[in-house]
Amino acid sequence: MFDPDIAPSGTLLGLLQRGRGDGTLHALAAPRAEALAALNDSVLRDPRRDWQVENRSLYYARLYMQLDGGLEEIERHLFHPDDLVDTGEERTGLALAVLGHLAAYGRDAARLLLRGYAAAGSNWRWALDELALRDDDAGLMTLAPAVLARFPGTEEGEAELAAAVRDAFEPRPWRLWAEDPRYAARLAAAGEQGSFDRWQRQLRPRGPRPGWSVTEILQWAQEGREREPEERRHLAAARCLGAVAGPEDRPELLRAARSGPDAARAAALHHLAERGDAEALDLIEAAVCCPLSSEPLVAAALASFARMQDVPAVVRARDWAARADRLGAAAAAMLARRGGPRDTELVLAALRRTVREEGPDAEALWELVDGTGRLGVGCAAPVLRHIYRETSSSHLRGRAAAALAATDPGFAAGFAVECLWDCEETTRELAARHAATGDDRVVEQLRRLAADPAEEAEVQTAVRSRFGPEA
Repeated sequence: MFDPDIAPSGTLLGLLQRGRGDGTLHALAAPRAEALAALNDSVLRDPRRDWQVENRSLYYARLYMQLDGGLEEIERHLFHPDDLVDTGEERTGLALAVLGHLAAYGRDAARLLLRGYAAAGSNWRWALDELALRDDDAGLMTLAPAVLARFPGTEEGEAELAAAVRDAFEPRPWRLWAEDPRYAARLAAAGEQGSFDRWQRQLRPRGPRPGWSVTEILQWAQEGREREPEERRHLAAARCLGAVAGPEDRPELLRAARSGPDAARAAALHHLAERGDAEALDLIEAAVCCPLSSEPLVAAALASFARMQDVPAVVRARDWAARADRLGAAAAAMLARRGGPRDTELVLAALRRTVREEGPDAEALWELVDGTGRLGVGCAAPVLRHIYRETSSSHLRGRAAAALAATDPGFAAGFAVECLWDCEETTRELAARHAATGDDRVVEQLRRLAADPAEEAEVQTAVRSRFGPEA
């Protein structure tokens, strides 16, 4: 059901890995050594399904502060010999982000660790970005020799330096170093080279040119698929078709959507679907259901259907929603987004079927969960509670919480309370607006969130709405 490195949801480690509010509450009630062991495990072996978008760092940093946890395990992880071999950001990114929040909370040891790793670690750019937000000028200046030494004074080294300056997420350190006479000339040249590189790319566009015909755009889309199979050029081609194609081009577009090569077919389908063409739905069904269709073509056809906004698409979705295939799943998602009260049974049936067959982490659940909340499907609450407890995706859990807020009368006194400690700020904001204040822990946590400078502004606004004169 879960990835092998995700512990069961009923364990302390499983709760912390998921970033659930109950993880913090259980950790504070558990023996300190056990809680710190589970916390270190979660930080050093990133448990997130999508490490680039799911939040955990502030959640873990707050727990380190509350447990007065040491940073020895993080230090060993960062400076382990594996850092020389496994240079991917996902190995150290979470630990560095946690250190960044701890530095913001005043933990000097965290700031020193970040400086040491920025000077010697493979993921030094991430550490430097954390320090750019939290360190003082003097601390950043001490890093200049070590960072600039990473770029030898060769032509290749200067090109790498120009790319690093150009692509820096937080430019503050580079600007600070550029003011120092020791580094000013080299960094000024790097900045000029980065600007020149951007200008050169703008002079070499790879897309369609003015005056291209529908035929040429479709050929360009197909050429891209043949050269770079992973490149989704059909989307750009569809946008170009929107500017070029006229009524007289419809027969050619229909032929391409019916029997053209995959990329050209995908571009034509996308264009016809966006225009609400009368034959678009039949063409999409044919592309998805044909056993000879390639996976990229099926995915493109389903994406084209998902973008349709007209009534015929919703009507057709009602016919397809009972299907036990990808077209049925796409139809159920369409009804979850755009359907009405008459579609609640179809959406609920799809939600139950998806959980039963694919588990609580299925991608198809996202829109179905949103749809049950939008449609107010009260009898979906048991399934939503199951998804909330079991999913390893903190984003999906937040959507389940929002749906429960709309469908479960017991949400305010139940899950909304633990959501105040959740790792996702949108979930904490939801809880701040709904959690029943009869529990003393709720009032205390609301005040803590209101006073925490690291908390998101939206969460603090929601908290203040509970304590304002009109509350």
